[in-house]
Parts: sequence; C-alpha cells; structure tokens
Amino acid sequence: MSDSVLEVVDVCKEYPTTPPVHALRGVSFSVARGDLVSVVGPSGSGKSTLLHLMGTLDRPTSGEVVVSGYPVSELSDRDLSSLRAHHIGFVFQQFHLLNGMTALDNVADGLLYTGRTLQERRELAEIELLRVGMGHRLTQQTTKLSGGERQRVATARAMVGSPSIILADEPTGNLDTKNSDAIVELIEKLNETGATIVVITHNREIAESFPRVVGLRDGLIEHDSASVGAVR
Repeated sequence: MSDSVLEVVDVCKEYPTTPPVHALRGVSFSVARGDLVSVVGPSGSGKSTLLHLMGTLDRPTSGEVVVSGYPVSELSDRDLSSLRAHHIGFVFQQFHLLNGMTALDNVADGLLYTGRTLQERRELAEIELLRVGMGHRLTQQTTKLSGGERQRVATARAMVGSPSIILADEPTGNLDTKNSDAIVELIEKLNETGATIVVITHNREIAESFPRVVGLRDGLIEHDSASVGAVR
C-alpha cells in the first residue's frame, strides 16, 4: 500500500483566456505521510493554482491529483466536498475566521460537514486550541484576537478532525516577524506529532527552514530538495 497522502501526476492547468494562460505545465511530485514540505516560488509561478488543485478546489486540465488514495478525476463534486471535509485541512493567509463567533466555535465549524454533534465538535475544537497554545482564549471573539492568535485559531481549525494533510497558504503572510517565527515553530511542532503539512510561500527563507523544498517557476518544478520527484 502506498504511503503517499498526496500525488500530483503530470498535472497541467490552462485557463482559456486570450491568449491562454498555462499556469502549470506538467508538474509531478508526491507527499508521504508525515512529510513537511514547502512549495516556494515568485508571483506567477503557479503556486496558487497548485494549491487549488491539491486542495481539490479546482480540477486540472490534464494529469491527475490523488488525495489519500482517491483520484480527483473520478469523484463527483459532492464526493470532493466529502474528501475535503475528512481529509484536507486549510490554513489561509487571510485567516478566514467568522466574526462574531468565539475561537472555540470557529474551530468547531471545521467539523461542520463531518456528521458530528455540536458537543463533539466543540470537544475536539478545545483539544486542538489547547494544542496550539490558545486554551486561554477559547471563548474570546476572534475580532479581539491578534493576528498571531488568529492564525493559531485558523491552524487549530485546519487540524481538527485529524485530516490526512494540511495545506497552508502563505500562513505568515499577514504577520510580523515575531508572530511569523512563532507560526513556523508551531507548524514544525505539529509536524513532529505526525501531521502531514504542505506550506505554500513566496518567502524563500521560511521555505528553506522546512525539511523539503519544492521550487516552482513558470508552471514547472524548478527544483525539489528530495532526491526524486523533480519534473522539468
């Protein structure tokens, strides 16, 4: 049985503009269970497109994305929603927390489509908030949290339910240096406890602090610090 949580196989993505935009041009790599991988590249390199494909938010023009053994091309939109709910956690640069709700309920909402009761969701949410150092802010409205605290809540929401893989999109992009360093440290600690994490970033210094670095440029993998997997 394959130990890969994520496989990207000869993926191309073309947007039918005039002229067409070839955002990805034959990208292949895999992420094994327990990996911590950064995907780095300049603006326009294809990072955002790759994130959307890895997260099953979009489908490739050609090639295949496989998440936890499920080929995306074979799944209906409803099946993809279920796959995201059970197997993929997202952390976004803009946090995407709901104002007017507590930290606890924002994290509990990460389990909204899993069939668990509200009590179960809140119990699991509390566990994750404690895990990211936010146990003292459970009932705080998210509008009263600092940027670093909001990103910790967003990370807890991504982790709740123990998804197969976490996709973090520029998780330090809206943070100062101190909070950015703290989030990088948190990501590393979560990985040490077994979480599989892919971090999308334009910041090469942050990218190179992680064990494996995949560099994108012009829709191609320019380098992969793993011994195999680079496709040019």
